Amino acid sequence: MKKLIERQNISENLKASNAYQQLGKLLNALEVKELPTETVALINNEIEQLNSISVIDKYFIKTTKEKENRIIKLMEKKHKIVPVNYYRKLWMMLGMSAFGIPLGLVFGLSIGNFGMLGIGLPIGMAIGVKVGSNMDKKAFNEGRQLDFEVK
Repeated sequence: MKKLIERQNISENLKASNAYQQLGKLLNALEVKELPTETVALINNEIEQLNSISVIDKYFIKTTKEKENRIIKLMEKKHKIVPVNYYRKLWMMLGMSAFGIPLGLVFGLSIGNFGMLGIGLPIGMAIGVKVGSNMDKKAFNEGRQLDFEVK
């Protein structure tokens, strides 16, 4: 697997430095896993595109984060390999929108006060966190979890 190139002046831009280091940690965590050559080729293509950017600016930061997200989504989609707390974060948002809003609507309608709509959000969040944590635990037990956490 290809490596990120060393950038001498990246430490001047804190956001760029943090995003670049985060991507480097992801790539280091992926090196431990046995990946098919097709997947390695796709990751190498993403890294080559990032390494070809010479100017460190807002575009570089945005591109670095996009590459990290693409690699994570590729690993989840093709191999079901995910970072730590991936499912918990995903399901927390899904729980709030899929369970929380309808529950809040039911509370608001039953009481006759639409101000109670917001009470469903923490309930939905709790449901989502529980479901996501169980999925993360299952991924860990099956050895599908990376030693990496998205920040």
